[in-house]
Parts: sequence; C-alpha cells; structure tokens
Amino acid sequence: VQLVESGGGSVETGQSLNLSCESSRFLPTAYCMGWFRQAPGKEREAVASVNGDNSVSYGEGVEGRFTISRDYSKKALYLQMNNLKPEDTATYYCAARDDAGVRCMNSRDINFWGRGTQVTVSS
Repeated sequence: VQLVESGGGSVETGQSLNLSCESSRFLPTAYCMGWFRQAPGKEREAVASVNGDNSVSYGEGVEGRFTISRDYSKKALYLQMNNLKPEDTATYYCAARDDAGVRCMNSRDINFWGRGTQVTVSS
C-alpha cells in the first residue's frame, strides 16, 4: 500500500488547511487510517484516526480545531485543520494499518506510512 499526502503549505495563525491522503488500493473499513505529525526535534505524535468501527479519535490539542474524515469510495483520508497555531507546524504523515481492531493512534501500530507533507504556521 502506498499513501500519498497533499495539501500542506505555509499559512498564518488562524488560517486553515485541508490535507488529503490517497491510498494506492482499497483498505477495508475495519482497518484504521490516521494522521500523525512530527516537528523538528520532537517525537512523532498522533493527530487523528478514523477507527475500524468508523469512530474517530483525536490527539491532544487538536480536537475542536481539526476534523478527520474518510471517503472509502475514493480510497482517501482527509484532515481539515482550522484555526491553525504555530505549534501545529510539523510534517504531517498519513498512516494506515492492515489489521482490524485497533486505532491508528500509536505509531507502533502502523504498517503503512506516507512520505509526509509540510505544514508551517507563522505567527
């Protein structure tokens, strides 16, 4: 499975971005997909996940500002990011797991990674 992200860029505080991720093949709905991010000098952290039961999970500091969604027909995953802050600056990675029953909220559970897209938020 190949995951390709798009939609990153440079914005100012308070603006929005919408990230997209396209999968090279269909992933069953029971397999989670999610977004992670990594800032320079920091560990990769979970941002959001669409879980195998179609519930969603969010990491610290983004709930209420970020919205994750998945379009199964398009093999796509999205992350709408509103009210962006400088601390959201990072490389954002699309992630997926080829197994059911877990959330995509721990990097150790991830089987597939995209190459990342850069998001830079200036103050």
